[in-house]
Amino acid sequence: MSSSDGAPESWISSYCSLMGHEFFAEVAEDFIEDDFNLTGLGSQVPMYKEALEMILDVEPEDDEDDEDEDEDDEDDDALGDDRPAGYRKEGGRRHMRVASDLSVIESSAELLYGLIHQRYITSRPGIQQMFEKYELQHFGVCPRVYCNGCRVLPVGRTDTPGIDTVKLYCPSCQECYTPPNSRFQSVDGAFFGTTFGCLFFMTFPDLDVGARGETAISPTPSNNLSANSRHAALASSNPSTPTSTANSLPPQPAQINGIPTPNLAPGLGATKVYVPRIYGFRVSERAKSGPRMKWLRIKPDDVNELDESTIYHSNRTIEELEDDDMEMGNADTQLQQQQAAIGKRKMAPIRRRRQQQQQCGVVGSADRTSVNGVGQAG
Repeated sequence: MSSSDGAPESWISSYCSLMGHEFFAEVAEDFIEDDFNLTGLGSQVPMYKEALEMILDVEPEDDEDDEDEDEDDEDDDALGDDRPAGYRKEGGRRHMRVASDLSVIESSAELLYGLIHQRYITSRPGIQQMFEKYELQHFGVCPRVYCNGCRVLPVGRTDTPGIDTVKLYCPSCQECYTPPNSRFQSVDGAFFGTTFGCLFFMTFPDLDVGARGETAISPTPSNNLSANSRHAALASSNPSTPTSTANSLPPQPAQINGIPTPNLAPGLGATKVYVPRIYGFRVSERAKSGPRMKWLRIKPDDVNELDESTIYHSNRTIEELEDDDMEMGNADTQLQQQQAAIGKRKMAPIRRRRQQQQQCGVVGSADRTSVNGVGQAG
């Protein structure tokens, strides 16, 4: 394989350019060459060394093979015409196994690269590379209508390979979807892992996850879209939402826990749930054909309800908060006492053994003294 300019293409580039591997980032060779980043992978991947050499395009060492071939040639010269009928050189058997070994090494290299990729995309250069792919919409958009084409992110539901395929996470409705294209059905979800999706949006909290065509969110509160303005716009576009609800909301915060409030699941809420109707009349929720699992789309109109820490401290007096601190301190003290008691129980056999050894040593020394004394007296 070679690129258009004549330079040979690396294994990593060729692997990421295959059909169905568009979600993968090209892991830097410096990251792979650092042994710390590969800790524990040797026990999970068969033929680990050969697979790593294939990923890094390292030629296997042929010194032993050359020595074996020289020995075989010497044996052939020594035997001459006296070779038995079933005689065959060891090198011939080795070359017969090359094709099968190559396929095993190739599959091991794909597994190893996927596990390395899971770790790489949680590092600073890896998550930056995935951010560029996210901005270019390489992962597609959410299939849900009320998310208005929100960009999705590839994630895994497990970190163990061979269990589940890759999924697409939508930050607007906070749901995971199966990729619509069948070529992604063979991509292991463990190659992206369960950490990447959450860490990505924590690393880029100002990233606009709303509908396409909206202005990007600025970290300054003056340029942020407030929840009131967004809710008012939704209320004006949807006649089923009463305007009094939008006007009666208290002042909405610009951020909650460092995340802009417009980025808190913008695809959910009262105006983002499909309402089934028959001739213009809504179907009752108690009907057999009524809406089910509607609570999955529930989102409070007042974003302040999501700030649980502020609500907790505002509903409790200073004395109650002090009592809570004392209870937490007592709980920590009890935990320390329990750990100390467990440590004492673990050390008890050792102390008993030492005491027994000391007693045996004292008795033994006394016996030896008496014996020596008797011997001297005799």
